[in-house]
Amino acid sequence: MATLKALRIRIGSVSSSEKITGAMKMISSAKVHKNEMELKRLLPFRRQVDSIMSHLLATGLEFDSPLITKREVKNAAIVVFGSDDGLCGAYNINIFKYLLTRIRKLKEENGNLEITVIPVGKKIANAARKLDLPHVKVEHPADGVDSKMLPAVVNDFTEGLREKFSDGSYDMVQTVYMRFVSMSKQKPETETLFPVSPEIRNTGETDKKEDNKFYLFEPDPDSIFNEVLPMFVLSTMQEITIENRASEQAARVMAMQSANDNAKKLLEELQLEYNKLRQQAITTELLDILGGQTER
Repeated sequence: MATLKALRIRIGSVSSSEKITGAMKMISSAKVHKNEMELKRLLPFRRQVDSIMSHLLATGLEFDSPLITKREVKNAAIVVFGSDDGLCGAYNINIFKYLLTRIRKLKEENGNLEITVIPVGKKIANAARKLDLPHVKVEHPADGVDSKMLPAVVNDFTEGLREKFSDGSYDMVQTVYMRFVSMSKQKPETETLFPVSPEIRNTGETDKKEDNKFYLFEPDPDSIFNEVLPMFVLSTMQEITIENRASEQAARVMAMQSANDNAKKLLEELQLEYNKLRQQAITTELLDILGGQTER
């Protein structure tokens, strides 16, 4: 009977775990949907900025901006995005492994390169503390800069990186994050934030050089370029943070689904074992009763 009681306790515990993981999966699914909606809201602004940049670059003019100036890379910064919470499977581990790959590649290109790793998120920050590589240091961002930061904080953080690039503290700034592909697939990626190398996306224009004959740039293309370029950087960083949050929640959905499936399987096994022991106990009691009647 003691065994049956212990099994009942285990069954109750596993059943509670199944309900908890199921609830967490639903919450994470809702958060993924929320981040997808944020990406959709950002898309019109992103497309408009891309369109303006594409028309400016299609003029064939030379633009002057400190943000696009390439110089010898002696000091590089890598902003690595992770999560602040756990229970998201191998999400942070995969990002950290990819970070090590990026550091190794940069070191192969320039052995004397000084690299500053800037972790965003408590979990990835804890992993970054274990980095013990030559010419690599970890610099934690200001308070409030985390995986859940608001758009205004993202802008301030990006402005700080831009100032350090402009004053020569960093010769290059890259980001390492997890791009959201689907609920079951997230892909680690790197994007160079500074110096800016604008990627002109397809915004529907077929021949921009021909279209530009009908554009008048006021006050002049270079002034417009220097106004739009920071917007391009900010929209890129906003997109990166949202993609990373969506990937985190998607990884948590898959982790909770796996935990839920395991709990169900364990619950079935425990229930089967409980039924066998219960049947065995009933049979034993019946035999004892029959044995007693026979003795009489």
